[in-house]
Amino acid sequence: MKDIKLIIFDLDGTLVDAYPAIISSFNYTLKKLGFPPRDALTIRRAVGWGDQNLLKPFMAKKDLLKALIVYRRHHKTALLRSSRIFPFVKALLAKLKAKGYKLAVASNRPTKFSLILIRHLGLAKYFSFCLCADKVKHGKPHPDILKAIMRKFKVEPKDTIYVGDMTIDALAGRRAKVKTIIVTTGSSTRQEIIKVRPFRIIRRIADLPGLLRVLS
Repeated sequence: MKDIKLIIFDLDGTLVDAYPAIISSFNYTLKKLGFPPRDALTIRRAVGWGDQNLLKPFMAKKDLLKALIVYRRHHKTALLRSSRIFPFVKALLAKLKAKGYKLAVASNRPTKFSLILIRHLGLAKYFSFCLCADKVKHGKPHPDILKAIMRKFKVEPKDTIYVGDMTIDALAGRRAKVKTIIVTTGSSTRQEIIKVRPFRIIRRIADLPGLLRVLS
């Protein structure tokens, strides 16, 4: 672990709490299309696979394209209004960057909205690269995103850590042969995370530095 050079982070549920914005945009879209609203927990549990997959289970295929247009239009402003970073995130990223780690983002959220979040919340200066599912052939849990980021930095899996919040993050990390740390602040329950056996599980992102010290 002392040779770690690159730390890749998921965005939603890991560094950023955008659930209020997602829930707002989701139910706004359902209302516009004449569907009943869904409760916050149902929506939260569907997050993590990209916005198209978020909406798809709740409507007919013929309505999906219109729903995406409505959702994305609303979401541009909802993100600015209703998103926040988790406590200690900026201090954590500043500390990791000062120690010489390369930092990157790997998200299933479309690039446009990931960048809105990162810039609006003042996180851009910490990251050397952001790669999202709309820029690779397969999103997570496929390892495409993680492998592409490692190629960019010319870093081997053994020199990389991936930090996410969902079972799909744990699976993507395993398939990329990267040690994956899962934080329990996202869409997957602790029981679901335990079943997919990530390298480590932490309760909150602020616990990451302590874990890195123990492992180094």
